[in-house]
Amino acid sequence: MLAATAVSQSATDPLSGLVLADVPTPEPKPGWSVVRVVSSSLNMHDVWTLRGVGHPPERLPIILGCDAAGFDEHGNEVIIYPVIADADAGMGDETLDPDRALLSEQHDGAFAEYITVPTRNLIPKPAWLSFDEAACLPVAWTTAYRMLFTQAKITAGDRVLVQGAGGGVASAAIKLAAAAGAVVYATSRSEDKRAEALSWGARAAVGTGERLPERVDVVVETVGEATWAHSMKALRPGGTIVIAGATSGANPPADLNRIFYLQQRILGSTGCTRSELVAMLKMMDATGVRPVIDRTLPLTEIHKGFQLMIDGTLTGKLVIHPTTQQQ
Repeated sequence: MLAATAVSQSATDPLSGLVLADVPTPEPKPGWSVVRVVSSSLNMHDVWTLRGVGHPPERLPIILGCDAAGFDEHGNEVIIYPVIADADAGMGDETLDPDRALLSEQHDGAFAEYITVPTRNLIPKPAWLSFDEAACLPVAWTTAYRMLFTQAKITAGDRVLVQGAGGGVASAAIKLAAAAGAVVYATSRSEDKRAEALSWGARAAVGTGERLPERVDVVVETVGEATWAHSMKALRPGGTIVIAGATSGANPPADLNRIFYLQQRILGSTGCTRSELVAMLKMMDATGVRPVIDRTLPLTEIHKGFQLMIDGTLTGKLVIHPTTQQQ
């Protein structure tokens, strides 16, 4: 089968280590299932792997891709929950298992025609959700869902700032927060992305670092150093910043005086549980909210897709089709 495999890592030329080639079709272990992948989607996690960040070189080669939707061996339409972990080891939360692994970290990922995963990780795909939409959800959308509802515990009427509108997690956070009745503000350097944020339900969208109409209860932060100072200044006393990424750098000045004096809360958030993915599907069904898809590409053009992501030109998710036979 055709697959996109990381064979080497480079901080300056990450795509040089991404190879498209035929590999053996996987065979499932006991308790695992084979899924024929219909749609998968890109995540920054794949780029970090190719750059050698958070992924030891001894785990190469490995097939990339954290998100997938397709058919199981019985012909059922499924979404793959992407965290392979033991909930008991995480005190009931898979994301807290010290040995958890996202697809493509310790197990071959979804940029292939077939993938094997634990049978527990298969979730029925609702009929109202297309395969392309379903493939956008497992990493970016569930990350946003957990940030908003599990960690920050937002409710209707809360003021929420989403930094860096346009990315997969950010676009999901804007849509989900707006669907929950929050007042959403977004930032972006791009005028086009600010316009998109308004179309997704944001009340206002401003340039990165610009003053907001009011202070917010919650900040959704995935950008890091470039927006951290603004996130703290935009937050009300007692408010919460939820962090699930730091694409522009991980070590901004902490400004501890502000944090303790204004009693602000800083929460980390990683991935989601299987039950959170199921709960998010129920919310999407109830509200009609759907993922933002920038474009789709065949697996043979995956290098182009990654370059678009690296260049920051995508708005929402980029979906990959491993084969030309879509259903």
